[in-house]
Amino acid sequence: MLELTMAAVSAADEGATAGMLMADAPSEPGAVLRVGRDKSVCRLATPDDWLFVSRVHLEFLCGPDGGWQVTWLRGSQPDPSSEVRLTSGAYAQPLGYGGTLPLPRGGSGEIVVQDRGGPRSVNVGFYHEV
Repeated sequence: MLELTMAAVSAADEGATAGMLMADAPSEPGAVLRVGRDKSVCRLATPDDWLFVSRVHLEFLCGPDGGWQVTWLRGSQPDPSSEVRLTSGAYAQPLGYGGTLPLPRGGSGEIVVQDRGGPRSVNVGFYHEV
């Protein structure tokens, strides 16, 4: 099972967890969880006016072996207005626009979508239960 928690953080409430959203999915091949502004397809939706987050920004996909990966889906703009990074323990790696990274099997961490234009971020914590 993959468990996600999401908090939308601005400079005014940095570190606050009020309004945290949660979603989970079984580790079955083809299972998908999405994060973005489009509430019709995203299990975790950000505020509508946070345009640095695409309609569908992140996609978590379970592979045939039960392992999960995260993809930063390309939006309608050639250059993104945000930066994305994955951290897990002491490990930290940027996720490129349109890129994919595997999540640690049986591990936890955080994916941060940082607004390049201001002090706002979307913090998505993950826990892969095996």
